[in-house]
Amino acid sequence: MANAYDEFIKGIWKENPVFVQVLGMCPMLAVTNSAINAIAMGVATFFVLLGSSILVSLFKNLIPKQVRISSYIIIIATFVTVADYTLLALIPEVHKELGAFVPLIVVNCMILGRQEAFASKNSVGLAAADAVGTAIGFLFALFILGSVREILGNGSLFGISLFGPHFEPWVVMLLPPGGFIMLGLILLFFNWLTEKKESLIKNG
Repeated sequence: MANAYDEFIKGIWKENPVFVQVLGMCPMLAVTNSAINAIAMGVATFFVLLGSSILVSLFKNLIPKQVRISSYIIIIATFVTVADYTLLALIPEVHKELGAFVPLIVVNCMILGRQEAFASKNSVGLAAADAVGTAIGFLFALFILGSVREILGNGSLFGISLFGPHFEPWVVMLLPPGGFIMLGLILLFFNWLTEKKESLIKNG
């Protein structure tokens, strides 16, 4: 249980896939122009990562090493297809906004990396804990970036106006340059927090 808890916490903060490992940058920058889009992508990624990690761990001794990457991709693609059609059926407007980035979860290096580096070498319980922690960390990062960009770019959050009709939106925040700028600022803040924490522990 202790190992499972450590693997769970690791993905959320210590080895956050975005803020520490800087993985999954394509969807991170492309779909975070609103909080709802960010959450939808994060939940879809959560489902795919958890499901594929469990299956890869279950079948790790049955998959030949020569075709392991191909097998992992087929497993991931299966869950991506389920997530894609589920979004299309339940929230077609958001699915349209996300566009091709839901199918592109198949080639997300974060997901394939967790299968190769962890799920294929550990028990189902540890693989699930690692997947949940990593997916929550990814969802957390998407939500922060999506919320900040929507607030500054539209003056709203989840489509609800926050500042009234006199607010002058920062339109650049809804464009790709705004995504890069805001991600850089968030990474700077995250690294500052990490260094400050390590300094307090060292001097404490």
